[in-house]
Amino acid sequence: MTRMQVQLRSIGGTGAALGWAGAHTLVVDRAEGRAGGTGLGFNGGELLALAIGGCLCNDLHYVAQAMGIAIESIGVDVELTLEGAPLLATRALVRVEVVPVDPASDIVALIERARQDSTVSNSVARGIAVDFLTA
Repeated sequence: MTRMQVQLRSIGGTGAALGWAGAHTLVVDRAEGRAGGTGLGFNGGELLALAIGGCLCNDLHYVAQAMGIAIESIGVDVELTLEGAPLLATRALVRVEVVPVDPASDIVALIERARQDSTVSNSVARGIAVDFLTA
């Protein structure tokens, strides 16, 4: 079993929060004027879409290395659909483009294997338990 942990803390004088994992940081906020948001960072939906796409980008590199495929470039676009009240993510449409160094590389197989291995999209698709503890 692998465990990962992140922390988030409010940024004084703003409506935003700073999130970090190890030495990596990002700012989480709401759109300017929405519930005190200042537009300084990503909202939750954007973070979810970035997690889906970012995880896939990493998996494309892992799988390409395992398959012996050199990659020139990767493009991943994620469109997240949110509906209802409370607002829920109901669909993620992921567009993937991989340009290999060798045009004869099996990019279809690469993308399919990476999709099958993608931790975030597989977790979202299958559902995960989210438990809350209060301090």
